[in-house]
Amino acid sequence: MITKEEVLDIALLSKLYVPEEQLDALTKDMDSILAFADSINAAGAQAEEYENAEGLSNVFREDEVVPSYPVQEILQNVGGGENGYFPVRKRK
Repeated sequence: MITKEEVLDIALLSKLYVPEEQLDALTKDMDSILAFADSINAAGAQAEEYENAEGLSNVFREDEVVPSYPVQEILQNVGGGENGYFPVRKRK
């Protein structure tokens, strides 16, 4: 459990000002954050090696080269393009 004094010490080290009316809420929030971090640390210490737990090898498909649409057909979407490229206006 983190105390108000520890929160104030952390604030001092961080060069932050913590108003008195926010100290209780901040202490509660910091305590929740530290409890969560402790639960993550505990899980990491108990975790086993799970690499390839399902015995799967490469489940991704192989890359396959396929023909693209003709350039002129694509450029019809922008009124024919300019010199084989999409026209792009310069920003001001």
